[in-house]
Amino acid sequence: MAGRIPDFSELLASLVGTPSISCADPAIDMGNRAAAECLAGWLEDLGFDCRCLPVGERDDKVNLIATLGDPEAGDGLALAGHLDTVPYDDNGWDSDPFTLDIRDGRYYGLGTSDMKGFLALAADVARDYRAGQLARPLVILASADEECGMDGARALRDAGHRPARHAVIGEPTGLVPIRRHKGILMEAIRVTGHAGHSSNPAFGINAIDGMRRVLTAVCRFRDDLVTRAPAPGFPVDHATLNPGVIRGGDSPNRIPARCELQVDLRFPPGFDIAPLRDELRAVARDALTGSDCGIEFEELFTGTPAMETAAEAEIVRAAEQLTGQAAAAVDFGTEGSFYNALGMETVILGPGDIDQAHQPNEFLGMDRIDPMRDILHGLIRQFCLR
Repeated sequence: MAGRIPDFSELLASLVGTPSISCADPAIDMGNRAAAECLAGWLEDLGFDCRCLPVGERDDKVNLIATLGDPEAGDGLALAGHLDTVPYDDNGWDSDPFTLDIRDGRYYGLGTSDMKGFLALAADVARDYRAGQLARPLVILASADEECGMDGARALRDAGHRPARHAVIGEPTGLVPIRRHKGILMEAIRVTGHAGHSSNPAFGINAIDGMRRVLTAVCRFRDDLVTRAPAPGFPVDHATLNPGVIRGGDSPNRIPARCELQVDLRFPPGFDIAPLRDELRAVARDALTGSDCGIEFEELFTGTPAMETAAEAEIVRAAEQLTGQAAAAVDFGTEGSFYNALGMETVILGPGDIDQAHQPNEFLGMDRIDPMRDILHGLIRQFCLR
């Protein structure tokens, strides 16, 4: 050992104090290598074998795979999460987002709930185990870029690297195990026309008029999905399609040549990304039949598949027993579908609350720490010690 291992509060303070913002804007994106190396340093002191695997072309984005015990022993348990956070608002915070502030029975800081708190707790719990105790390996998996494309999880899936047989992803679920979540895709639809003077409609082709037809058709498609894609057991019990952005034109006295619509489509297990995207595009294209407008499409987000881990899976049953809660379903996406695609059985279970995610004054309640610690010990006993 390389000296005293920091306790949970110190570990969380170090992770919060190591910015790892993920964003499509390269001027804001910070990468996660510094946070991964910080976490790896503690875990190496605990006897973990740590590997930082590059993600994409940037050397500041890595997946950390830390293994305690013999990886050849098979099966085992991965405690998984992402190290990146979303950007933060310049106002709205009562304390520095990058300095852990402990007050009112809460840990405040960017990523405390979503989800550096879970990874710090996983490392804290791991201090109680040594490699020689484990019949099967204990893995701590910290991924890159979950908040901006899930590139870290995609890289693991594409490489076919399965670090363990069972996985717990510590997303903020309020200590409720989750075995199902919806998939998501995002699409931009661009209608093109021809600019002209507004005094005579014949001088141009109005892209906003064209988009009116597209939006009407897309909303009919949305209404159809409500009945065609039921999602019993989910908080919102059907697929959803949100027209989240629309913009076009530049002056009321000019016929607009372009108009763009951006949509978010979320769907339950049983539906796949590619067919839904193709259908959305066909609906939009058909709406312009007989129009002089053109149409273009762009994937804003390739998409996250829906996740469903079998109710009888050992990890689901263990999580239900340890929490006293039946496994539920959520409308937000996670890396779980990518890990399941690797042949892992995955449950989503963490101490934070989703209503704290991506918010100013994000916090993790102190009252969640001991219950989550007990759950993790129970899982390690079941999946690693025997």
